[in-house]
Amino acid sequence: MGIGLSDIGPPGDGVRSRCGRINSAMTAWLSVLVPLLVMFFALGMERVESRLRESTVRQDELDELLEQPRPDELRALFRQGTGRALELFRLRNRSRRRGARRSRIPSP
Repeated sequence: MGIGLSDIGPPGDGVRSRCGRINSAMTAWLSVLVPLLVMFFALGMERVESRLRESTVRQDELDELLEQPRPDELRALFRQGTGRALELFRLRNRSRRRGARRSRIPSP
C-alpha cells in the first residue's frame, strides 16, 4: 500500500479556507487608511524637523561663545546645556547691536 502522487491533493482540498482571500470591504479600508497614515506620519515628521531646524547651532556663534564667555554663560552651559548658554549669548549680542546702531544714528 504505497501512496502515489495521485493520492495527494492540494492543501485544504475539500476544506474551505478563509485565510487566502481578503474581502472587498477590507481592501477598501486598507486603500483609504494606509495613505492617511503615511500622510499623518509625514506631517508629524515635518513638525519635528522644523523644531530641529530652529534649534540648530551655527558654528560661528558657538566659536564666539567659547572664545569670549561670560561667567553667567559658562554657568548656564554647564548646568543647563548649550541651549540656555546660547540664548544668553544671543541676548548679549542683541544688546551690543542695538548699542552700535544707536551710536551710528546722528543726534539732532
